[in-house]
Amino acid sequence: MLAQIRSVALSVWRLPAPPDARPAGRLDYAGVGVAAVLAVIEVAVLRPDLPFRWLSLAGFLVWLPTLLVRRTRPTLTVTVFGAVILALLVVSWVTDGPPPGDLNTSVVALLIPYSLARWARGKDAVGGLVLFFVIAGSSLVSQHVPVADRIGGTAVVVAAVALGAVVRAQSMLRTRQLDDVRRGERERLARDLHDTVAHHLTAIAITAQAGLAVAGREPAAATDALRRIDEEATRTLAETRKVLRVLRTDEEAPERPLADIRGLASSGPGPVVTVAVDDDLDDLSPTVAAALQRIAQEAVVNSRRHARDATSVQVRVTREEDGVQLVVTDNGRGSTGTGDGFGIVGMTERAVLLGGRLEARSLAPLAGWRVTATLPLEEAR
Repeated sequence: MLAQIRSVALSVWRLPAPPDARPAGRLDYAGVGVAAVLAVIEVAVLRPDLPFRWLSLAGFLVWLPTLLVRRTRPTLTVTVFGAVILALLVVSWVTDGPPPGDLNTSVVALLIPYSLARWARGKDAVGGLVLFFVIAGSSLVSQHVPVADRIGGTAVVVAAVALGAVVRAQSMLRTRQLDDVRRGERERLARDLHDTVAHHLTAIAITAQAGLAVAGREPAAATDALRRIDEEATRTLAETRKVLRVLRTDEEAPERPLADIRGLASSGPGPVVTVAVDDDLDDLSPTVAAALQRIAQEAVVNSRRHARDATSVQVRVTREEDGVQLVVTDNGRGSTGTGDGFGIVGMTERAVLLGGRLEARSLAPLAGWRVTATLPLEEAR
């Protein structure tokens, strides 16, 4: 039991800071500004009998701006907050008067324990929360408030910490799920690449054996074999350069990817799927063709499952000047999904690995959804 507790404590202590912390935005600045205005109104108009009201307001306005860095530097926020509260308590002790009153607007201080649990490194979160609880506890003890209010205040702080920890855990889980999606897409692409490269290498080996067999009596045939070997090797190198750091799984690559894209057309239950594929795409590399098929299939499935009130899904594959473009459009009115977006992550990962790009966006409010993937015809040399 003690070993388990120690293991949990060490894992919490060693937690790294979440990578998704972002700097303050417009809403953060607006929130801080609104809180400052409300505090001034509270002190000047609503609570003129508050002990040391102007001193309390000054302290509040000192630590309030640190909420702007609560994600990127949460320990700074709690340190400044603690220093301000300590200074107010010292003033109360030196003047032998009542402790400075708490502003109702100070409820925004609950963002501090939340931010520590959500954004800080493990050891910083532990230290900051201990400091915050000591400060909050001292403030509650120094004031003459009912025991029920002290218990309620403590419970609210604990709830803020718990909420921050839950949101952090959900964010970590989503990050892992996204990593799994990206890894899985790379593994599937690796299998496609493996099948393609194996085909070219087999052709190279057979051609080399034939060239060796006739080299002595037919030099011209041997030269032709070397030319074919050079062509096959060039294609193999181009296919290999399309993927970085790939792994392998047991998923089978589509044998006829362009035919499979055309096979997505349907007029059964649900949205009607129409498909148009240019006729001059037979020279696509197997890897690019397989990627088009998988992206088209995923996009159509997403539209059929999640597009609200969609009646049609259009799939269009066209040859561009230096690449091939896939566009999947539906006429739905928003999405009925959860918004996790793992399918989009997988499609984007596959397109990027091949040197292309993918964009998924709403056409307009309640006007449909479009997925556009653009893949190069050949890997850059």
